[in-house]
Amino acid sequence: MSIRRKVRSVEIIFKDLEKKIEIFKGETQLHCVTGCGFCCKKPDVEATVIEFLPLAFHYFQNNQVEEIYSSLKENPRSICVAFREGREKDAGFCTQYPYRGLICRLFGFSARKNKYGEPEYTTCKKIKETQSAKFIQTYLSVKAGAKIPFFGQYYLQLLKVDHEVAQTFYPINIAILKAIEMIWAYYSYRKISPKPKMYS
Repeated sequence: MSIRRKVRSVEIIFKDLEKKIEIFKGETQLHCVTGCGFCCKKPDVEATVIEFLPLAFHYFQNNQVEEIYSSLKENPRSICVAFREGREKDAGFCTQYPYRGLICRLFGFSARKNKYGEPEYTTCKKIKETQSAKFIQTYLSVKAGAKIPFFGQYYLQLLKVDHEVAQTFYPINIAILKAIEMIWAYYSYRKISPKPKMYS
């Protein structure tokens, strides 16, 4: 499968996920705190290479890849390269929001199976603190079988796109760096075609 097709396949998975997350948000009324950026400041966030292929491809097509790559090589284990600090204590934002990874999309709005095989809603400290009543209600609803995106199901879909680069988790900047290297290697002896449209 070509890199272009892999990028498009990942984008299709993301499009499906975004629809389900919007439904979930509408039903629960849960939402990220505006301008929070708290979860993006964690340097120990891990991700797979494949979920950042769309971002790497975007950097490549917009002639940003060398600058970003150099930054990543200098600080591979710092907070996400796409994050920008805000003015307040926990404020900040993603500079590449449409191209963010799967972990970024799922965090706060997905469930996992606990050790008993039961669905368990997982979210961030900020949502728990600022929307506690809605969080408790949602937690109980998910436990009772309410529909919610499952963390594992979406990573399984990425495995089907490219098993090799979807099975290993790295610190987020290293995952982005490796995605850039993958795009770079592919186009070393190929001509890049015009920009594809991002999913709508």
